[in-house]
Amino acid sequence: MSSMFDLSGKTALVTGGTRGIGQTMALALAEAGADIILVQRDSKNISTKAQIAAMGRACTIVNADLSSEAEVSALVPGLLADLSSLPNQRIDILLNCAGIQRRHPSHQFPTKDFQDIIQVNLATVFTICRDIGAYFIGNQIHGRIINVASLLSFQGGLSVPAYAASKAAVLNLTKALSNEWAGKGIGVNAIAPGYIATEMNEALLKDETRNRQIMERIPAGRWGHPEDFKGPIVFLASEKASGYVSGECLVVDGGWMGR
Repeated sequence: MSSMFDLSGKTALVTGGTRGIGQTMALALAEAGADIILVQRDSKNISTKAQIAAMGRACTIVNADLSSEAEVSALVPGLLADLSSLPNQRIDILLNCAGIQRRHPSHQFPTKDFQDIIQVNLATVFTICRDIGAYFIGNQIHGRIINVASLLSFQGGLSVPAYAASKAAVLNLTKALSNEWAGKGIGVNAIAPGYIATEMNEALLKDETRNRQIMERIPAGRWGHPEDFKGPIVFLASEKASGYVSGECLVVDGGWMGR
């Protein structure tokens, strides 16, 4: 059974892998045997790379500002132009985890903040999926694509209209890509985190009233932790384990959506 979750010889391209859920998922992929390509804006942050290297896995950092349309458009073509420099000289798995959040009352939400969130959380995800999908199809690779959605792919939230819109779109983008690519052996799925104790949710964690309301609704009785995503990401990244799973959204929320 353990061989179903063995990612040895695979290479994963990961965005958002320097902290929180994204870092934990990148490390989980490496623990399962995958080599990692980290897309980062800050090349000086080598925390994730160092931990991956300590496992004996290869890790390459690629610099890109995911808020820049031009840099995102050049990202995958640049990688594919020099495959010899990549671990295993190929890419097998894509994990889109990078995302940003801004909070304002909706009637005061700045247009610039809305556009920034849509660019990073949605447009960037689409561009990287498109380019990696074309690579998989052109090389007949049975690749795995995992996008990070959210509970707000299903719900509207409070004071986060741009984030909710972006994450709802990521969910349907995932389904749309699966409709076209699953028949080519490419699995396209999403993971939707619930309320997770990370830096992105610091404002909620510090708001005593909102924190209490959230805790009262979670059947598991606690906020989630990044470690709760290790099993789900390895499952979705393994063709042997989830080869007939595509177009799905795996919700990791302590039971929130079932309430």
